[in-house]
Amino acid sequence: MSSPYCERAVSDALRVGKALLKFISPNDAGATGAHQSGFYLPTGAWEMFTTHPPEKGENRKHEIEIVWQDGRKTESVVTWYGKAKSEYRLTRFGKEFPFLNADAVGNLLVLIPVTLTEFRAYVLDLEEDIDEIQASLGVEVIDAWGVYEFGRSHIEDENDCIDRHFRTFAAGVEEFPTGQAFSVAARDALLNCIADFADGPSDTKLIRAVEAEYALFRLVERRLCEPDIQRLFQSVDDFLKTAASIMNRRKSRAGRSFENHMEFILGDAGVPFEVRPDIDGRPDLVIPNAQAYHDQSYPIDRLFVVGLKTTCKDRWRQVLNEGTRVQRKHLITMQRGISKAQLDEMADSGVSLVVPQTLHRDYPVGSAMDLRTIDAFIDEVKRVTAA
Repeated sequence: MSSPYCERAVSDALRVGKALLKFISPNDAGATGAHQSGFYLPTGAWEMFTTHPPEKGENRKHEIEIVWQDGRKTESVVTWYGKAKSEYRLTRFGKEFPFLNADAVGNLLVLIPVTLTEFRAYVLDLEEDIDEIQASLGVEVIDAWGVYEFGRSHIEDENDCIDRHFRTFAAGVEEFPTGQAFSVAARDALLNCIADFADGPSDTKLIRAVEAEYALFRLVERRLCEPDIQRLFQSVDDFLKTAASIMNRRKSRAGRSFENHMEFILGDAGVPFEVRPDIDGRPDLVIPNAQAYHDQSYPIDRLFVVGLKTTCKDRWRQVLNEGTRVQRKHLITMQRGISKAQLDEMADSGVSLVVPQTLHRDYPVGSAMDLRTIDAFIDEVKRVTAA
């Protein structure tokens, strides 16, 4: 169930018709050793938060007032650094500001422009809230940020070839396909349209496949849901039932997409595994299989218990009680950064975190966690299981 803060953030975004969503990075919180803090704002969405375009060679300041979720107001400033950095940054929050510190890494900033000088802002730290607002606004923040603007997402721009494949797929469906069908169609488009996709790094393939499937899902959703939402509803309950169905489908799809593509990547790499095996705790994957896990003579150091979670700020603890014969757990995730304290707690609990290479920059330095790429994990598993 979403929190009151999340409900207000959704309500404000829908009322205003615009919102910028971005995950807080270590650089935002000053956790990278760069001796600076302040929310980095994406150049690609500059018209939502400033009147100053991204012109190189000059620095420009734009003063704004922000009302935060706890009622506090800040006289903040959006600064365009065009002389050296070529970036926008939101700063000036006053003393004891609670929403930008090392523990905030991985939280979701929701910035809503009422006008270009008046803003509402929320920082959501609960995974349920982060899932809920993305589903409510139809914006899946696969990259570091996403924009909601009258129901249109500006996260991705697929090329003509992929778009042609997707439109052909969407035209041929009369009801929502299975998650597996979406995943296969998205990968097929990438394989057909990107010459080196099949031979690329596993880390890149996962990110690109998840992004592509989201674009395909949105295309099918518009085609199949528009007649239903444009009809005359019989009652408020009728409307709420329809809205709830759309929301639940959006929220459940992301996790299935991630699992489907990760299973494909492991299988394509020749890694033996069993999905949701019948062992204690029912982990997402066991390598090589449940039979080896139950065989007490099989070497423990050749067994891998793996969790697959799109986000892991809180959910990582679930893997601790899965496949208890194996003490060291592996968790593969697309979480865009978490705090150093959380990483240290994971490492102390025996969890190894596996994250696509491009997302490593969003994690703070100096933690006890030995962050791994997907390709590095695959290499390790193949080396150990082949021994």
